[in-house]
Amino acid sequence: MGGNLKYLLVLMVMIVESCNGGVVHKVGESSGWTNINLTSSYYNSWTASKNFQVGDTILFEYNKEFHNVVRVTHKNFNTCNSTAPYASWATGNDSFPITKTGHYYFICGLPSHCQAGQRVDIRVTQRTPSQSPSPSPSPRPSPSPSPNPVIDTPDTIAPAPAPGPSAVHPSKKSASSSLQSHLMLLMFVVATALAF
Repeated sequence: MGGNLKYLLVLMVMIVESCNGGVVHKVGESSGWTNINLTSSYYNSWTASKNFQVGDTILFEYNKEFHNVVRVTHKNFNTCNSTAPYASWATGNDSFPITKTGHYYFICGLPSHCQAGQRVDIRVTQRTPSQSPSPSPSPRPSPSPSPNPVIDTPDTIAPAPAPGPSAVHPSKKSASSSLQSHLMLLMFVVATALAF
């Protein structure tokens, strides 16, 4: 029963986390955040295949002995300058929750890493009613305090265009339907686990 209980708890956490909405985007997928075997356009290709939206999370996984993550201005992104960051992280498993639309620029602050292509420009758009978060291929990171927490101030992100008529939040009906589906799945999982 102990193994089944552990399995049940893991499934319940996954279901509850998926109810929170948003997608976790692991930078670089299986390669992670690195400068090894990169082409200069590697992270550009990675971002081109994504649709980053408010409510999503950017996850940087890397070897903390060889890399870090530095959030910088557009100008400093272009010049690979990490001397005046908005924020920096060095835990090897860093999460950045997206709370606003706009551009977010990240580089590795170690010498020559950014120049080698270890930098990523993430453009965030607003979710429209027809879009719903899809399940994330990677697990959600566990909340942990960052050594340098991100503090959003008016100048921390590039200006975003004013929301137009299409920038409307999903209706309560569709959110309620999604929550009901998740709860039904949770009840099925619990019933299945208890049957064993």
